[in-house]
Amino acid sequence: MAPNAQAGDARLYFELPSPFPMKRGGQLHDAHIAYETWGVLSPAHDNAVLILTGLSPSAHAASSSRDPSPGWWEAMIGPGKAIDTDRWFVICVNSLGSDKGSTCPASIDPASGKPYRLSFPELALEDVANAAHATVSHLGISRLGCLIGCSMGGMSALAYMLLHPGSVCAHISVDTAPQAQPFAIAIRSLQREAIRLDPRWDEGNYDIHAKDSNHYPDTGMSIARKLGVITYRSAMEWNGRFARIRLDSEQRADEPFAREFQVESYLEGHARRFVRHFDPNSYLYLSRASDWFDIAEYGHGSVLEGLKRICIDCAMVIGVSTDILFPLQQQEQIAEGLQAAGASVEFVALDSPQGHDAFLVDIDNYSRAIGGFLNRLASA
Repeated sequence: MAPNAQAGDARLYFELPSPFPMKRGGQLHDAHIAYETWGVLSPAHDNAVLILTGLSPSAHAASSSRDPSPGWWEAMIGPGKAIDTDRWFVICVNSLGSDKGSTCPASIDPASGKPYRLSFPELALEDVANAAHATVSHLGISRLGCLIGCSMGGMSALAYMLLHPGSVCAHISVDTAPQAQPFAIAIRSLQREAIRLDPRWDEGNYDIHAKDSNHYPDTGMSIARKLGVITYRSAMEWNGRFARIRLDSEQRADEPFAREFQVESYLEGHARRFVRHFDPNSYLYLSRASDWFDIAEYGHGSVLEGLKRICIDCAMVIGVSTDILFPLQQQEQIAEGLQAAGASVEFVALDSPQGHDAFLVDIDNYSRAIGGFLNRLASA
């Protein structure tokens, strides 16, 4: 059992090969990956679907007999749903570097007996991909029926397919990018700065288990989360939901410049629910890894040439016109590159008003696209 496992834990754990080398130098010893599964692996081991997540979700993508609580993609995964667990064996891994069960900066360094904190090796999304591939191989799966990557997980999926040729039959790319663009880098840079400028971050030496805000960077994490939430939705969504509606007088604090509008209260609520549920150092590492990822590194400076090195049979690339974090043009790049590599590609451009978060909210449209693709794949 992994060091942070608990009795009755729905997560499964895979111990990575030790030492586990990292792309940018350094290595991990006795590291592990948390994952969950749904459905039954076929005798031929050819019906596996791997899901790579965005920055903050855990491996708990859907409920199961081990954990009946709803998962972050509950409406998408299960018997008769778009990702049909009566047909597919579904795996969702928690990214290396995330504090949702996998080895991360908050984990104990076996060499010192203390948390890694900033001594954790520099993390790249290629490391996330390699750890996921090792987990899948451990399950006896040499070739995935389909690899699904959402947001940051879509970048990790591109790395997975590049680094492990022939290991994936089909791919579903969801609201992602082949490289970080200046706007996304700028936002994530501000998020990291908010955390680092919080005095209680203390160069990464905050009290991981602090019960109060005196020894934990609550303020920095709150600002980082608010910045993120603003970019996850579109201006159309904000206008439609909140307009300029003000809080009732009894909901306003009696202090200068207190929150006055409903949208401010909404952001505060999101931040409050997130702050103590994600390790700040892990957030910094994964955020920076997202900025570093650039598939052009594999194509002599060309995104197209990098994508052309991916060998798969078919793909579906989904993007949203209102996504300002991963713009639709980047989804088009991925589709064009995979098609140039010889894959049969379906490109789906959705007009969902929810922006980048649409894949978590606009379930009907995403289910129609993803379920249709998987049904065609199973019938082929």
